[in-house]
Amino acid sequence: MYSAANMDSAGTIPPFAAPDGGAVDLLIIAGEHSGDQHAAKLVGELQSLRPGLKVAAIGGPALRQAGAQLLFDLTEFSVVGFVEVLRHMGQFKSLLRHSENWIATHKPRSVLFVDYPGFNLRLADRLFKASLSRKSGGNIGLYYYISPQIWAWKAGRRFKMARLLDGMGVIFPFELKSYADTTLPVRFVGHPFVSEGLPSNLSLDPSGPILLLPGSRAQAVARIFPAMLDAFSVMLEQLPGERALALYPDPRIRALLEDILSGRPELKDRVELRPAGEGAKAKACLISSGTMSLNCALAGLPGAICYRAHPLTYLMGRMFIKVPHLGIANLLLPDAPPYREYIQGEARPEAIAADLVEAIDKPERTAASKVAAEQLRTVLGGNSDTPSPARWLIDSAKL
Repeated sequence: MYSAANMDSAGTIPPFAAPDGGAVDLLIIAGEHSGDQHAAKLVGELQSLRPGLKVAAIGGPALRQAGAQLLFDLTEFSVVGFVEVLRHMGQFKSLLRHSENWIATHKPRSVLFVDYPGFNLRLADRLFKASLSRKSGGNIGLYYYISPQIWAWKAGRRFKMARLLDGMGVIFPFELKSYADTTLPVRFVGHPFVSEGLPSNLSLDPSGPILLLPGSRAQAVARIFPAMLDAFSVMLEQLPGERALALYPDPRIRALLEDILSGRPELKDRVELRPAGEGAKAKACLISSGTMSLNCALAGLPGAICYRAHPLTYLMGRMFIKVPHLGIANLLLPDAPPYREYIQGEARPEAIAADLVEAIDKPERTAASKVAAEQLRTVLGGNSDTPSPARWLIDSAKL
């Protein structure tokens, strides 16, 4: 398996290894930590339903632990934003080239793209143009799990996906309408936090710490975590006995959090760092947007969303993103959003600190969070006709 550690001083990425043990039934490509985890759950169920299925992955450690042969750790290159992507364009082009070459050489029966549209849709297009995919005359089926957020921006991509892909599994029921005017077969497969029984390792505890979740992408964490610490410091002026707990997805992010904390010696004994996999009990949360914000809402944690991006990325987003909220839970419950959002210039320490104090001190905030959690489970759970992601893929790809 190759990762950032295998690159030379110029950042060159070597070709991927050949598959172990012959032909590959399924290649999974997941570039986000959350996508890696969701795909790993899918692989676990696939192996129980189809023992002996050969799975390779360009993904992350969770897929490797689930039994897939990991060709490259793509989660190490998880970036978001216009400016951040430009900085890594050379490496992404190299990864695209190696991925296409590996698929052309080893010809897996199917490819499953998981989220990460900036990379995955480009690769799907290359496979189509190379006549490798089923829809372009080849033999490789192309499937997508966890749709790009076309309901937020770049809605026109749905027609390109209909041309390239053989099937789509979505995790939000409202996404079905987004593809209604295309020929793409789309199924709601339930949200992994609910329908697959993925345990939430977060829970509400009135005696617990304040949970800080700055995210999993280094560029974003470098901007968001200092803002969270600023807000926590202001909150301590009113509630001097409080503690904070920051969760991190991998050692690379832990090192970044430690570096940021090293410049805040007054918080050395107030902020604990812990691997995200160990979970936490907390009284309130301060979270960035993303998967963990939905996890917190499902756990019934009161709190707020804090987000900062590169200024140019933020301006680009304001121009093209057409949704009223950043947090997924807020989008799913628009009439009573669980979290106030403090974005870019609005992420002022005093405002966020006041919100956290209210979340801790006012019982009605906790009560509202519990109601929101139940509403989210109802929305995301599906019904008896909703297939699991693995069942959907087996039926669609004939695995």
